[in-house]
Amino acid sequence: MLKTVDAMAMAEELDLDLVEVAPTAEPPVCRILDYGKFKYQESIRAKEARKKQSSVVVKEIRFRPKIGTHDYETKKGHMIKFLGQGNRVKAIVWFRGREMAHTDLGNKILQQLTKDLHEVAVVEQYPKLDGRNMTMMFAPVKRTKDPARTGGAHAEDEAK
Repeated sequence: MLKTVDAMAMAEELDLDLVEVAPTAEPPVCRILDYGKFKYQESIRAKEARKKQSSVVVKEIRFRPKIGTHDYETKKGHMIKFLGQGNRVKAIVWFRGREMAHTDLGNKILQQLTKDLHEVAVVEQYPKLDGRNMTMMFAPVKRTKDPARTGGAHAEDEAK
C-alpha cells in the first residue's frame, strides 16, 4: 500500500494519471492509468449496458361489464399478442352509471381472463376497484429455453 504522495509521483513519472476506481472500498482503490482512455472505456461500457436494457411497456385493454363473447375473444387475442411481445397488460373493466351496482360482473370478466391467459401470463396485480374502473395487471410468463418449444434439431428427433 503506497501513500498518496508516492503514488502521484509515480504517475507523474510515467506521464499518466492517478485515478480512484473504487472510492467506497476500504481503503479506496486507485490505479495509475491514462484518464482520457479510462473515461472513454467507461462510456462504452455504459452504452453497452443501455443497449441490453429493455424498457417496460404497459398496454391497456378496456372491457365493459356487458361485453359480447366475440368482442371478449378479440380483446383477449390482443392481450395474448401484447404478452407475447413481452409487454405488460393492464385490463380495465369500465363501469358507467348504474353498472357500478354490478361490480361482480367486472370481477367475473377479470377472473375469466385469468383462466384464459394462465399459460401466457401471470397476475401481477389482482382486481382492484378504482373509482369507476376495475383494474388488473398481467405480466408475461418467463419461459426457459426448451429445444422442443424452439424447434431445435433435437425437437424433431424427439418427436419421432
